[in-house]
Amino acid sequence: MSRSSGDPSGAGSGAADRAAVEPLAALVAVLVVGAALSLYAAALDDATVDRERPGAETVLDRAERTATAGGVVEPDQLRGADGFRYPTAVTVRAGGKTWQIEFGDDAPERAAVGDDGAIGTAERPVTVRVGPGRNVRGTLRVVVRR
Repeated sequence: MSRSSGDPSGAGSGAADRAAVEPLAALVAVLVVGAALSLYAAALDDATVDRERPGAETVLDRAERTATAGGVVEPDQLRGADGFRYPTAVTVRAGGKTWQIEFGDDAPERAAVGDDGAIGTAERPVTVRVGPGRNVRGTLRVVVRR
């Protein structure tokens, strides 16, 4: 005997045989997916780079690594630093002396700090060699113009 697809084949056939999802389970699934997307968007927003200011902290780390020998900053070694991405001014102050080295054609001046949002600054206390066998506490500061 042949059967056609249009013929009902028994008591359990029809719409009742189709797969269905309970409304509560579907609602929970939608809420879970929405919460996951919200968490992802929040994490992605926190992970993006701040494009408004140059990475002054990164430049400060690099300048300190370049000028430091044995945990003491030697200001003359800053002249060996090169390849900063943005115009940069590096200043070391210690024992009443100031060393300033500028990198780039449009390096920011000390007076320009705070003039606009395109300048980033960072500083930290360091030990500075001011003479043979003479080390004092000082400040290493960078100013970066974007």
